[in-house]
Amino acid sequence: MTARNLVFHQDARQLLLNGVNALAEAVKVTLGPGGRNVIVEKPDQAPLVANSGVIVAGAVDLTEPFAEMGARLLREVATRTSEIAGDGTTTATTLAQAIMIEGNRCVAAGHDPMALKRALESAGKRVVDELRRIAKPCSSADEMRQIATISASGDTSIGTLVAQAVERVGNEGAISIEDGSKLEDELETVDGSLIERGYLSPLFVPADSHEVVLEEPRILLCDMNISSLAQLLPILEALSSTGKPLLLVANEVEGEALATLVVNHLRGTLKSCAIRSPGFGDARGDQLADLAALTGANLISAQAGRTLEHATLADLGTARRVEITRDTTTIVIGHRDRARVDERIAGLRKRIDAAGAGRERDTLVKRLSKLAGGVAVIRVGAATETALRERKNRFEDALHATRAAVEEGIVPGGGVALLRARSVLEGDGGTEALRTGARILCDALAAPLRQIALNTGADAQAVVHAVAAATGAWGYDAARGTYGDMFEAGIVDPVKVSRIALQNAISVASLLLTTDCMIARPPARHAGIDGNDAFAREF
Repeated sequence: MTARNLVFHQDARQLLLNGVNALAEAVKVTLGPGGRNVIVEKPDQAPLVANSGVIVAGAVDLTEPFAEMGARLLREVATRTSEIAGDGTTTATTLAQAIMIEGNRCVAAGHDPMALKRALESAGKRVVDELRRIAKPCSSADEMRQIATISASGDTSIGTLVAQAVERVGNEGAISIEDGSKLEDELETVDGSLIERGYLSPLFVPADSHEVVLEEPRILLCDMNISSLAQLLPILEALSSTGKPLLLVANEVEGEALATLVVNHLRGTLKSCAIRSPGFGDARGDQLADLAALTGANLISAQAGRTLEHATLADLGTARRVEITRDTTTIVIGHRDRARVDERIAGLRKRIDAAGAGRERDTLVKRLSKLAGGVAVIRVGAATETALRERKNRFEDALHATRAAVEEGIVPGGGVALLRARSVLEGDGGTEALRTGARILCDALAAPLRQIALNTGADAQAVVHAVAAATGAWGYDAARGTYGDMFEAGIVDPVKVSRIALQNAISVASLLLTTDCMIARPPARHAGIDGNDAFAREF
Protein backbone atom coordinates (compact mmCIF):
# COMPACT_ATOMS: atom_id res chain seq x y z
CA MET A 1 0.00 0.00 0.00
CA THR A 2 1.37 3.40 -0.95
CA ALA A 3 1.30 6.51 1.25
CA ARG A 4 -1.35 8.15 -0.91
CA ASN A 5 -3.85 5.56 0.37
CA LEU A 6 -3.60 6.87 3.92
CA VAL A 7 -4.53 10.18 5.54
CA PHE A 8 -4.17 11.10 9.20
CA HIS A 9 -5.43 13.38 11.96
CA GLN A 10 -7.19 16.60 10.95
CA ASP A 11 -6.67 15.91 7.25
CA ALA A 12 -8.64 12.68 7.64
CA ARG A 13 -11.47 14.35 9.52
CA GLN A 14 -11.67 17.20 7.00
CA LEU A 15 -11.90 14.81 4.06
CA LEU A 16 -14.67 12.92 5.84
CA LEU A 17 -16.44 16.20 6.48
CA ASN A 18 -16.18 17.12 2.78
CA GLY A 19 -18.20 14.03 1.94
CA VAL A 20 -20.65 14.69 4.76
CA ASN A 21 -21.27 18.21 3.50
CA ALA A 22 -21.75 17.10 -0.11
CA LEU A 23 -24.43 14.57 0.83
CA ALA A 24 -26.09 16.79 3.45
CA GLU A 25 -26.49 19.73 1.07
CA ALA A 26 -28.28 17.46 -1.42
CA VAL A 27 -30.58 16.02 1.24
CA LYS A 28 -31.39 19.19 3.23
CA VAL A 29 -33.18 20.92 0.36
CA THR A 30 -36.05 18.41 0.75
CA LEU A 31 -36.86 19.38 4.37
CA GLY A 32 -40.19 20.91 5.35
CA PRO A 33 -43.22 22.16 3.39
CA GLY A 34 -40.93 24.34 1.27
CA GLY A 35 -38.67 21.39 0.47
CA ARG A 36 -37.51 21.14 -3.13
CA ASN A 37 -37.25 18.14 -5.41
CA VAL A 38 -34.04 16.35 -6.31
CA ILE A 39 -33.86 14.65 -9.72
CA VAL A 40 -31.93 11.39 -9.64
CA GLU A 41 -30.59 9.68 -12.76
CA LYS A 42 -31.83 6.09 -13.19
CA PRO A 43 -30.04 3.92 -15.78
CA ASP A 44 -32.38 2.90 -18.62
CA GLN A 45 -35.32 4.57 -16.84
CA ALA A 46 -36.93 7.96 -16.57
CA PRO A 47 -35.20 10.19 -13.97
CA LEU A 48 -36.56 9.80 -10.45
CA VAL A 49 -38.05 12.96 -8.94
CA ALA A 50 -37.45 12.59 -5.20
CA ASN A 51 -38.11 14.62 -2.09
CA SER A 52 -37.34 11.81 0.33
CA GLY A 53 -34.11 12.15 2.28
CA VAL A 54 -33.25 8.46 2.26
CA ILE A 55 -33.67 8.19 -1.53
CA VAL A 56 -31.53 11.26 -2.19
CA ALA A 57 -28.88 10.05 0.26
CA GLY A 58 -28.75 6.66 -1.45
CA ALA A 59 -28.22 8.29 -4.83
CA VAL A 60 -25.14 10.33 -3.84
CA ASP A 61 -21.94 8.67 -5.02
CA LEU A 62 -18.70 10.67 -4.81
CA THR A 63 -15.62 9.92 -6.90
CA GLU A 64 -13.05 10.93 -4.26
CA PRO A 65 -12.67 7.82 -2.04
CA PHE A 66 -12.11 9.58 1.29
CA ALA A 67 -15.01 11.98 0.77
CA GLU A 68 -17.15 8.99 -0.24
CA MET A 69 -16.38 7.45 3.17
CA GLY A 70 -17.82 10.55 4.80
CA ALA A 71 -20.88 10.40 2.57
CA ARG A 72 -21.36 6.74 3.50
CA LEU A 73 -21.18 7.58 7.19
CA LEU A 74 -23.92 10.16 6.78
CA ARG A 75 -25.89 7.86 4.48
CA GLU A 76 -25.91 5.38 7.34
CA VAL A 77 -27.73 7.97 9.47
CA ALA A 78 -30.48 8.25 6.87
CA THR A 79 -30.71 4.50 6.32
CA ARG A 80 -30.81 3.55 10.00
CA THR A 81 -33.35 6.25 10.79
CA SER A 82 -35.57 5.11 7.92
CA GLU A 83 -35.31 1.45 8.95
CA ILE A 84 -36.18 2.05 12.60
CA ALA A 85 -38.51 5.07 12.51
CA GLY A 86 -39.60 5.03 8.87
CA ASP A 87 -39.24 8.81 8.56
CA GLY A 88 -37.04 11.68 9.75
CA THR A 89 -34.09 10.92 7.49
CA THR A 90 -33.62 14.55 6.44
CA THR A 91 -33.86 15.76 10.04
CA ALA A 92 -31.26 13.17 11.09
CA THR A 93 -28.95 14.21 8.24
CA THR A 94 -29.30 17.90 9.11
CA LEU A 95 -28.57 17.26 12.80
CA ALA A 96 -25.58 15.03 12.06
CA GLN A 97 -23.98 17.57 9.73
CA ALA A 98 -24.39 20.38 12.27
CA ILE A 99 -22.83 18.27 15.05
CA MET A 100 -19.96 17.16 12.81
CA ILE A 101 -19.08 20.67 11.60
CA GLU A 102 -18.91 22.23 15.06
CA GLY A 103 -17.38 19.13 16.64
CA ASN A 104 -14.63 19.07 14.04
CA ARG A 105 -13.79 22.70 14.81
CA CYS A 106 -13.48 21.86 18.49
CA VAL A 107 -11.22 18.86 17.85
CA ALA A 108 -9.05 20.98 15.55
CA ALA A 109 -8.81 23.56 18.35
CA GLY A 110 -7.36 20.95 20.70
CA HIS A 111 -10.34 19.35 22.49
CA ASP A 112 -10.06 15.66 23.37
CA PRO A 113 -12.25 13.83 20.80
CA MET A 114 -13.05 10.92 23.14
CA ALA A 115 -14.15 13.30 25.89
CA LEU A 116 -16.29 15.18 23.36
CA LYS A 117 -17.87 11.91 22.23
CA ARG A 118 -18.86 11.04 25.80
CA ALA A 119 -20.15 14.57 26.38
CA LEU A 120 -22.32 14.46 23.25
CA GLU A 121 -23.76 11.09 24.23
CA SER A 122 -24.53 12.37 27.74
CA ALA A 123 -26.21 15.51 26.41
CA GLY A 124 -28.13 13.45 23.87
CA LYS A 125 -29.63 11.22 26.56
CA ARG A 126 -30.96 14.24 28.43
CA VAL A 127 -32.50 15.69 25.28
CA VAL A 128 -34.17 12.36 24.46
CA ASP A 129 -35.62 12.20 27.98
CA GLU A 130 -36.99 15.72 27.53
CA LEU A 131 -38.57 14.84 24.18
CA ARG A 132 -40.32 11.90 25.79
CA ARG A 133 -41.50 14.12 28.64
CA ILE A 134 -43.15 16.70 26.38
CA ALA A 135 -44.75 14.11 24.07
CA LYS A 136 -48.47 13.48 24.16
CA PRO A 137 -50.42 10.42 22.93
CA CYS A 138 -51.63 10.23 19.33
CA SER A 139 -54.87 8.30 19.01
CA SER A 140 -57.48 10.31 17.10
CA ALA A 141 -58.05 10.00 13.37
CA ASP A 142 -57.49 13.73 12.99
CA GLU A 143 -54.06 13.57 14.64
CA MET A 144 -53.08 10.61 12.44
CA ARG A 145 -54.18 12.56 9.37
CA GLN A 146 -52.08 15.56 10.46
CA ILE A 147 -48.98 13.42 10.95
CA ALA A 148 -49.42 11.67 7.59
CA THR A 149 -50.04 14.96 5.77
CA ILE A 150 -46.91 16.61 7.16
CA SER A 151 -44.74 13.61 6.30
CA ALA A 152 -46.20 13.65 2.77
CA SER A 153 -44.92 17.22 2.30
CA GLY A 154 -48.33 18.74 3.01
CA ASP A 155 -50.41 16.57 0.64
CA THR A 156 -53.77 16.29 2.43
CA SER A 157 -55.11 13.61 0.08
CA ILE A 158 -52.23 11.32 1.01
CA GLY A 159 -52.62 12.11 4.71
CA THR A 160 -56.34 11.37 4.65
CA LEU A 161 -55.99 8.05 2.82
CA VAL A 162 -53.18 6.82 5.08
CA ALA A 163 -55.18 7.71 8.21
CA GLN A 164 -58.18 5.81 6.82
CA ALA A 165 -56.02 2.76 6.12
CA VAL A 166 -54.63 2.74 9.67
CA GLU A 167 -58.16 3.11 11.06
CA ARG A 168 -59.35 0.08 9.07
CA VAL A 169 -56.72 -2.42 10.17
CA GLY A 170 -55.21 -0.79 13.27
CA ASN A 171 -51.67 0.48 13.78
CA GLU A 172 -50.27 -3.06 13.89
CA GLY A 173 -52.34 -4.24 10.92
CA ALA A 174 -51.02 -4.95 7.45
CA ILE A 175 -51.00 -2.07 4.95
CA SER A 176 -49.63 -2.42 1.42
CA ILE A 177 -48.82 0.48 -0.92
CA GLU A 178 -48.94 -0.54 -4.57
CA ASP A 179 -48.81 0.99 -8.05
CA GLY A 180 -52.30 1.87 -9.25
CA SER A 181 -53.65 1.78 -12.80
CA LYS A 182 -55.77 4.94 -12.54
CA LEU A 183 -55.16 8.64 -12.01
CA GLU A 184 -56.90 8.56 -8.62
CA ASP A 185 -55.65 6.92 -5.43
CA GLU A 186 -57.69 3.97 -4.14
CA LEU A 187 -58.07 2.17 -0.81
CA GLU A 188 -59.52 -1.29 -0.30
CA THR A 189 -59.24 -4.16 2.18
CA VAL A 190 -58.19 -7.56 0.79
CA ASP A 191 -57.19 -10.95 2.19
CA GLY A 192 -53.72 -11.15 3.66
CA SER A 193 -51.67 -11.02 6.84
CA LEU A 194 -48.77 -9.34 8.61
CA ILE A 195 -45.86 -11.39 9.99
CA GLU A 196 -43.67 -9.79 12.63
CA ARG A 197 -40.49 -11.06 11.01
CA GLY A 198 -38.15 -9.29 8.59
CA TYR A 199 -35.54 -10.33 6.02
CA LEU A 200 -32.65 -12.47 7.25
CA SER A 201 -30.06 -10.61 5.17
CA PRO A 202 -30.00 -6.94 4.06
CA LEU A 203 -28.47 -8.17 0.79
CA PHE A 204 -31.97 -9.10 -0.35
CA VAL A 205 -32.90 -5.38 -0.29
CA PRO A 206 -32.43 -3.28 -3.47
CA ALA A 207 -29.93 -0.42 -3.15
CA ASP A 208 -32.59 2.25 -3.73
CA SER A 209 -35.17 0.86 -1.29
CA HIS A 210 -35.64 -0.23 2.33
CA GLU A 211 -37.84 -3.24 1.56
CA VAL A 212 -37.99 -6.34 -0.61
CA VAL A 213 -41.03 -6.64 -2.89
CA LEU A 214 -41.93 -10.00 -4.45
CA GLU A 215 -44.68 -10.00 -7.08
CA GLU A 216 -46.72 -13.22 -7.36
CA PRO A 217 -44.21 -15.26 -5.34
CA ARG A 218 -44.30 -18.92 -4.42
CA ILE A 219 -44.19 -19.45 -0.65
CA LEU A 220 -42.30 -22.30 1.03
CA LEU A 221 -43.23 -22.89 4.70
CA CYS A 222 -40.89 -25.07 6.77
CA ASP A 223 -41.14 -25.93 10.46
CA MET A 224 -37.41 -26.74 10.60
CA ASN A 225 -33.92 -25.27 10.35
CA ILE A 226 -32.31 -25.05 6.91
CA SER A 227 -28.55 -24.76 6.50
CA SER A 228 -27.56 -27.15 3.72
CA LEU A 229 -27.84 -26.44 0.02
CA ALA A 230 -28.75 -30.09 -0.52
CA GLN A 231 -31.99 -29.54 1.41
CA LEU A 232 -33.09 -26.68 -0.86
CA LEU A 233 -31.66 -27.73 -4.20
CA PRO A 234 -34.55 -29.89 -5.53
CA ILE A 235 -37.26 -27.29 -4.95
CA LEU A 236 -35.04 -24.42 -6.17
CA GLU A 237 -34.28 -26.23 -9.42
CA ALA A 238 -37.98 -26.91 -9.94
CA LEU A 239 -38.93 -23.30 -9.15
CA SER A 240 -36.28 -21.70 -11.37
CA SER A 241 -38.05 -22.94 -14.51
CA THR A 242 -41.27 -21.09 -13.55
CA GLY A 243 -39.69 -17.63 -13.32
CA LYS A 244 -41.55 -16.97 -10.06
CA PRO A 245 -39.82 -15.46 -6.98
CA LEU A 246 -39.63 -17.35 -3.68
CA LEU A 247 -40.48 -16.41 -0.10
CA LEU A 248 -38.88 -18.93 2.26
CA VAL A 249 -40.26 -19.08 5.81
CA ALA A 250 -38.35 -21.39 8.14
CA ASN A 251 -37.31 -21.60 11.80
CA GLU A 252 -33.77 -20.67 10.76
CA VAL A 253 -32.04 -20.24 7.40
CA GLU A 254 -28.26 -20.03 7.55
CA GLY A 255 -24.97 -21.25 6.11
CA GLU A 256 -24.76 -22.22 2.45
CA ALA A 257 -28.56 -22.31 2.14
CA LEU A 258 -28.86 -18.59 2.92
CA ALA A 259 -25.73 -17.76 0.92
CA THR A 260 -27.11 -19.53 -2.16
CA LEU A 261 -30.40 -17.66 -1.97
CA VAL A 262 -28.63 -14.30 -1.57
CA VAL A 263 -26.13 -14.80 -4.40
CA ASN A 264 -28.72 -16.00 -6.90
CA HIS A 265 -31.04 -13.17 -5.85
CA LEU A 266 -28.27 -10.62 -6.50
CA ARG A 267 -27.46 -12.20 -9.87
CA GLY A 268 -31.10 -12.20 -10.89
CA THR A 269 -31.15 -15.97 -11.34
CA LEU A 270 -33.88 -16.48 -8.74
CA LYS A 271 -35.44 -13.55 -6.93
CA SER A 272 -36.12 -14.52 -3.33
CA CYS A 273 -36.17 -13.59 0.33
CA ALA A 274 -35.91 -15.62 3.53
CA ILE A 275 -37.51 -14.85 6.89
CA ARG A 276 -37.75 -16.67 10.22
CA SER A 277 -40.96 -18.44 11.18
CA PRO A 278 -43.31 -16.36 13.35
CA GLY A 279 -43.82 -17.32 16.99
CA PHE A 280 -41.86 -19.58 19.32
CA GLY A 281 -42.19 -23.16 20.54
CA ASP A 282 -45.58 -24.80 19.98
CA ALA A 283 -47.07 -21.47 18.89
CA ARG A 284 -44.68 -21.41 15.94
CA GLY A 285 -46.18 -24.53 14.39
CA ASP A 286 -49.71 -23.16 14.86
CA GLN A 287 -48.85 -19.86 13.18
CA LEU A 288 -47.16 -21.65 10.28
CA ALA A 289 -50.31 -23.75 9.87
CA ASP A 290 -52.35 -20.52 9.77
CA LEU A 291 -50.09 -19.20 7.01
CA ALA A 292 -50.40 -22.49 5.14
CA ALA A 293 -54.20 -22.15 5.14
CA LEU A 294 -53.99 -18.53 4.02
CA THR A 295 -51.51 -19.10 1.18
CA GLY A 296 -52.59 -22.59 0.12
CA ALA A 297 -49.21 -24.12 1.01
CA ASN A 298 -48.44 -27.50 2.50
CA LEU A 299 -46.39 -27.11 5.68
CA ILE A 300 -43.08 -28.95 5.44
CA SER A 301 -42.39 -30.52 8.84
CA ALA A 302 -41.44 -33.80 10.46
CA GLN A 303 -44.78 -33.83 12.27
CA ALA A 304 -46.64 -33.64 8.96
CA GLY A 305 -44.40 -36.35 7.49
CA ARG A 306 -43.01 -34.07 4.78
CA THR A 307 -39.30 -33.53 4.09
CA LEU A 308 -37.81 -30.55 2.29
CA GLU A 309 -35.75 -32.75 -0.01
CA HIS A 310 -38.96 -34.27 -1.42
CA ALA A 311 -40.98 -31.04 -1.63
CA THR A 312 -42.58 -30.23 -4.99
CA LEU A 313 -44.10 -27.16 -6.59
CA ALA A 314 -47.51 -28.40 -5.41
CA ASP A 315 -46.38 -27.82 -1.81
CA LEU A 316 -45.76 -24.12 -2.39
CA GLY A 317 -48.27 -21.44 -1.47
CA THR A 318 -49.03 -18.32 -3.49
CA ALA A 319 -49.66 -14.62 -2.95
CA ARG A 320 -50.35 -11.63 -5.13
CA ARG A 321 -47.59 -9.61 -3.50
CA VAL A 322 -45.23 -9.81 -0.52
CA GLU A 323 -43.41 -6.85 1.06
CA ILE A 324 -40.54 -7.55 3.47
CA THR A 325 -38.91 -4.88 5.64
CA ARG A 326 -36.32 -5.20 8.39
CA ASP A 327 -38.98 -6.11 10.97
CA THR A 328 -42.18 -7.16 9.18
CA THR A 329 -43.53 -9.12 6.23
CA THR A 330 -46.86 -8.19 4.60
CA ILE A 331 -48.55 -10.88 2.52
CA VAL A 332 -51.29 -9.78 0.12
CA ILE A 333 -53.33 -12.76 -1.04
CA GLY A 334 -54.89 -13.06 -4.48
CA HIS A 335 -57.04 -16.15 -4.97
CA ARG A 336 -57.23 -18.54 -2.02
CA ASP A 337 -59.05 -21.63 -0.76
CA ARG A 338 -61.85 -19.89 1.10
CA ALA A 339 -63.16 -23.11 2.65
CA ARG A 340 -59.76 -24.00 4.12
CA VAL A 341 -59.36 -20.56 5.69
CA ASP A 342 -62.93 -20.47 6.98
CA GLU A 343 -62.42 -23.86 8.61
CA ARG A 344 -59.28 -22.58 10.30
CA ILE A 345 -61.06 -19.42 11.49
CA ALA A 346 -63.99 -21.44 12.87
CA GLY A 347 -61.60 -23.67 14.80
CA LEU A 348 -59.85 -20.65 16.33
CA ARG A 349 -63.16 -19.10 17.38
CA LYS A 350 -64.21 -22.30 19.15
CA ARG A 351 -60.91 -22.40 21.03
CA ILE A 352 -61.29 -18.72 21.98
CA ASP A 353 -64.79 -19.34 23.34
CA ALA A 354 -63.52 -22.28 25.39
CA ALA A 355 -60.41 -20.52 26.71
CA GLY A 356 -60.50 -18.48 29.88
CA ALA A 357 -59.00 -15.03 30.25
CA GLY A 358 -55.22 -15.10 30.06
CA ARG A 359 -52.23 -15.44 27.76
CA GLU A 360 -53.58 -18.42 25.82
CA ARG A 361 -56.76 -16.57 24.87
CA ASP A 362 -54.81 -13.43 23.93
CA THR A 363 -52.58 -15.51 21.64
CA LEU A 364 -55.60 -17.11 19.96
CA VAL A 365 -57.28 -13.72 19.43
CA LYS A 366 -54.10 -12.34 17.85
CA ARG A 367 -53.89 -15.35 15.51
CA LEU A 368 -57.53 -14.85 14.51
CA SER A 369 -57.00 -11.16 13.75
CA LYS A 370 -54.01 -11.96 11.53
CA LEU A 371 -55.93 -14.67 9.69
CA ALA A 372 -59.22 -12.82 9.25
CA GLY A 373 -58.25 -9.14 9.55
CA GLY A 374 -57.05 -8.66 5.98
CA VAL A 375 -54.70 -6.11 4.45
CA ALA A 376 -55.48 -2.48 3.62
CA VAL A 377 -54.19 -1.87 0.09
CA ILE A 378 -53.49 1.68 -1.10
CA ARG A 379 -53.18 1.91 -4.88
CA VAL A 380 -51.31 5.04 -5.87
CA GLY A 381 -52.54 6.91 -8.92
CA ALA A 382 -50.54 9.23 -11.18
CA ALA A 383 -50.34 10.39 -14.80
CA THR A 384 -46.74 9.27 -15.44
CA GLU A 385 -44.33 6.68 -14.10
CA THR A 386 -42.08 9.41 -12.69
CA ALA A 387 -44.96 11.02 -10.81
CA LEU A 388 -46.11 7.61 -9.60
CA ARG A 389 -42.76 6.77 -8.01
CA GLU A 390 -42.49 10.18 -6.35
CA ARG A 391 -46.05 9.97 -5.00
CA LYS A 392 -45.57 6.40 -3.81
CA ASN A 393 -42.53 7.48 -1.80
CA ARG A 394 -44.69 10.11 -0.09
CA PHE A 395 -47.30 7.51 0.82
CA GLU A 396 -44.63 5.28 2.34
CA ASP A 397 -43.16 8.13 4.39
CA ALA A 398 -46.64 9.11 5.60
CA LEU A 399 -47.49 5.57 6.68
CA HIS A 400 -44.25 5.09 8.61
CA ALA A 401 -44.64 8.43 10.37
CA THR A 402 -48.24 7.68 11.36
CA ARG A 403 -47.33 4.34 12.88
CA ALA A 404 -44.43 5.90 14.77
CA ALA A 405 -46.77 8.59 16.17
CA VAL A 406 -49.29 6.05 17.45
CA GLU A 407 -46.49 3.99 18.98
CA GLU A 408 -44.72 6.65 21.10
CA GLY A 409 -46.75 9.86 20.83
CA ILE A 410 -46.33 13.25 19.20
CA VAL A 411 -44.46 16.51 19.86
CA PRO A 412 -44.73 20.00 18.29
CA GLY A 413 -43.44 19.80 14.72
CA GLY A 414 -41.53 22.19 12.50
CA GLY A 415 -38.32 21.76 14.52
CA VAL A 416 -39.96 23.25 17.63
CA ALA A 417 -39.65 20.17 19.89
CA LEU A 418 -35.91 19.88 19.28
CA LEU A 419 -35.47 23.59 19.95
CA ARG A 420 -37.47 23.39 23.20
CA ALA A 421 -35.51 20.33 24.36
CA ARG A 422 -32.36 22.50 24.44
CA SER A 423 -33.54 23.81 27.80
CA VAL A 424 -32.08 20.76 29.58
CA LEU A 425 -28.62 21.73 28.29
CA GLU A 426 -28.62 25.38 29.31
CA GLY A 427 -26.30 26.41 32.10
CA ASP A 428 -24.60 23.03 32.05
CA GLY A 429 -21.82 22.68 34.60
CA GLY A 430 -19.21 19.95 34.87
CA THR A 431 -15.97 19.68 32.97
CA GLU A 432 -14.99 21.78 29.99
CA ALA A 433 -15.61 18.79 27.72
CA LEU A 434 -19.16 18.36 29.06
CA ARG A 435 -19.89 22.05 28.57
CA THR A 436 -18.47 21.96 25.03
CA GLY A 437 -20.48 18.86 24.11
CA ALA A 438 -23.67 20.44 25.45
CA ARG A 439 -22.97 23.63 23.48
CA ILE A 440 -22.36 21.71 20.24
CA LEU A 441 -25.62 19.82 20.61
CA CYS A 442 -27.52 22.92 21.72
CA ASP A 443 -26.51 24.73 18.53
CA ALA A 444 -27.23 21.68 16.35
CA LEU A 445 -30.79 21.32 17.68
CA ALA A 446 -31.70 24.59 15.94
CA ALA A 447 -30.48 23.31 12.55
CA PRO A 448 -33.74 21.60 11.42
CA LEU A 449 -35.84 24.73 12.10
CA ARG A 450 -33.22 26.89 10.38
CA GLN A 451 -33.28 24.66 7.29
CA ILE A 452 -37.09 24.58 7.18
CA ALA A 453 -37.11 28.38 7.17
CA LEU A 454 -34.36 28.57 4.52
CA ASN A 455 -36.27 26.23 2.20
CA THR A 456 -39.31 28.54 2.31
CA GLY A 457 -37.20 31.63 1.58
CA ALA A 458 -37.69 33.13 5.05
CA ASP A 459 -35.03 34.85 7.18
CA ALA A 460 -33.78 31.74 8.96
CA GLN A 461 -31.92 33.57 11.71
CA ALA A 462 -34.95 35.71 12.54
CA VAL A 463 -37.24 32.65 12.61
CA VAL A 464 -34.96 30.73 14.98
CA HIS A 465 -34.59 33.76 17.24
CA ALA A 466 -38.37 34.34 17.38
CA VAL A 467 -39.23 30.70 18.13
CA ALA A 468 -36.43 30.36 20.70
CA ALA A 469 -37.77 33.41 22.54
CA ALA A 470 -41.22 31.79 22.88
CA THR A 471 -42.33 28.79 24.95
CA GLY A 472 -44.33 25.59 24.59
CA ALA A 473 -45.68 24.58 21.19
CA TRP A 474 -45.42 28.09 19.72
CA GLY A 475 -43.47 27.96 16.47
CA TYR A 476 -43.17 28.82 12.79
CA ASP A 477 -45.79 27.57 10.30
CA ALA A 478 -43.55 27.39 7.24
CA ALA A 479 -46.39 26.53 4.86
CA ARG A 480 -48.22 29.77 5.68
CA GLY A 481 -45.29 31.95 6.75
CA THR A 482 -46.91 32.69 10.12
CA TYR A 483 -46.30 31.94 13.80
CA GLY A 484 -48.63 30.11 16.17
CA ASP A 485 -49.34 27.01 18.25
CA MET A 486 -48.07 23.95 16.38
CA PHE A 487 -50.63 21.58 17.90
CA GLU A 488 -53.51 23.87 16.96
CA ALA A 489 -52.11 24.25 13.44
CA GLY A 490 -51.82 20.47 13.10
CA ILE A 491 -48.02 20.64 12.74
CA VAL A 492 -46.79 17.70 14.80
CA ASP A 493 -44.00 15.12 14.64
CA PRO A 494 -43.82 11.57 16.02
CA VAL A 495 -41.52 11.68 19.04
CA LYS A 496 -40.05 8.35 17.91
CA VAL A 497 -38.86 9.97 14.68
CA SER A 498 -37.25 12.92 16.49
CA ARG A 499 -35.66 10.59 19.05
CA ILE A 500 -34.22 8.13 16.52
CA ALA A 501 -33.00 10.95 14.27
CA LEU A 502 -31.11 12.57 17.15
CA GLN A 503 -29.64 9.33 18.50
CA ASN A 504 -28.39 8.23 15.07
CA ALA A 505 -26.99 11.69 14.32
CA ILE A 506 -24.95 11.71 17.54
CA SER A 507 -23.77 8.13 17.00
CA VAL A 508 -22.40 8.74 13.50
CA ALA A 509 -21.04 12.22 14.30
CA SER A 510 -19.03 10.65 17.13
CA LEU A 511 -17.38 8.32 14.62
CA LEU A 512 -16.10 11.27 12.60
CA LEU A 513 -14.80 13.14 15.64
CA THR A 514 -12.85 10.11 16.89
CA THR A 515 -11.36 9.24 13.49
CA ASP A 516 -7.59 9.71 13.25
CA CYS A 517 -6.70 7.73 10.13
CA MET A 518 -8.36 6.65 6.90
CA ILE A 519 -7.22 3.97 4.48
CA ALA A 520 -8.56 3.71 0.93
CA ARG A 521 -8.13 0.36 -0.77
CA PRO A 522 -8.91 -0.57 -4.38
CA PRO A 523 -12.19 -2.51 -4.61
CA ALA A 524 -11.74 -6.25 -4.28
CA ARG A 525 -13.11 -8.66 -6.89
CA HIS A 526 -16.52 -9.96 -5.81
CA ALA A 527 -16.34 -13.69 -5.31
CA GLY A 528 -19.71 -14.36 -3.74
CA ILE A 529 -20.73 -14.58 -0.12
CA ASP A 530 -17.76 -15.09 2.23
CA GLY A 531 -15.51 -15.16 -0.86
CA ASN A 532 -16.76 -18.65 -1.73
CA ASP A 533 -17.74 -19.06 -5.37
CA ALA A 534 -19.03 -22.55 -4.65
CA PHE A 535 -22.07 -21.04 -2.95
CA ALA A 536 -22.92 -18.97 -6.00
CA ARG A 537 -24.29 -21.88 -7.97
CA GLU A 538 -26.90 -20.88 -10.53
CA PHE A 539 -29.93 -23.08 -11.10
